Amino acid sequence: MGSPRVVLAEGDDPRVRAACESLIDAGVTPILLGKAVGALPSDVDYRSMEQAANAPVRAVLSQVAQRRNWDEQRLAACLSDPLYVAAAMVRAGTADAAVGGATCSSSEVIRAALQVIGLQESASLLSSCFLMELSDASRLAFADCAVVPSPDADGLAEIAIGTSGTFATLTGTTPAVAMLSFSTHGSASHQDVDLVREATSLVHDRRSDLCIDGDLQFDAAFVDTVGRTKAPQSDVAGHANVFVFPNLAAGNIGYKIAQRIGGARAYGPILQGLRAPMNDLSRGCDAEDVVSVALISALQASAAAQLVPAESHQSA
Repeated sequence: MGSPRVVLAEGDDPRVRAACESLIDAGVTPILLGKAVGALPSDVDYRSMEQAANAPVRAVLSQVAQRRNWDEQRLAACLSDPLYVAAAMVRAGTADAAVGGATCSSSEVIRAALQVIGLQESASLLSSCFLMELSDASRLAFADCAVVPSPDADGLAEIAIGTSGTFATLTGTTPAVAMLSFSTHGSASHQDVDLVREATSLVHDRRSDLCIDGDLQFDAAFVDTVGRTKAPQSDVAGHANVFVFPNLAAGNIGYKIAQRIGGARAYGPILQGLRAPMNDLSRGCDAEDVVSVALISALQASAAAQLVPAESHQSA
């Protein structure tokens, strides 16, 4: 693919507009949806909602409406909703990725992504991860911190596999996956520990090439000396770079502790399992955050195009 086209649903937001020049310099083509043109770089593709809701977008949303039994009023509302139009542009193939959330909730972004773009055939759930950049510039992935409240073993395995792929795509680094628990290699007995161990076994069965271990406590997974003491036979302990938390409560708390006390920069949530990338911004984001999430989305789109260059976004 050429320059990745990333549609930004909230094109009138000053933070989104401020991000455009950096995105263009990085080789990304930003497409802004909005109402007022204003002062923008000449090579920004700015579209009013009327322009954006063209025939391909209308066709996609009409198909969604038919499949989901929407009435005409619901369809009309989606045709004027920037999140749904942005998602439909991705599904129609007129954009490669979408970003939203600067002025709306994560649940709204996720709903538009699921209803319009949909899940990959190989995915049974939508999950997320955060790319964490530490003060020493090293990068880790934390999952799931935003979407799946209480995954079962199968869901946890899927989150691990999806996050390892996201981490490899975004960093170019081989993932070493730690399935986190309050136990290390059976040091505690509990049904929650059993779930983590079962999920780890499922990943071994599905992806024997993936370096993964669990159950591991965070210190055993992250600190080399602790890992060598608590899990000396582990290939992951002490140098994990992908951390899969057992549930949403642990993951959400964990990434915020790393961010607020540890000083890590958190990029995300990065959505995983969709047919094509659509990612969420925090409503407290700044222009730098917009740039980062748009670049992540562009990388996801480029990686997907290299893996399946002939696949149409509109395929069922």
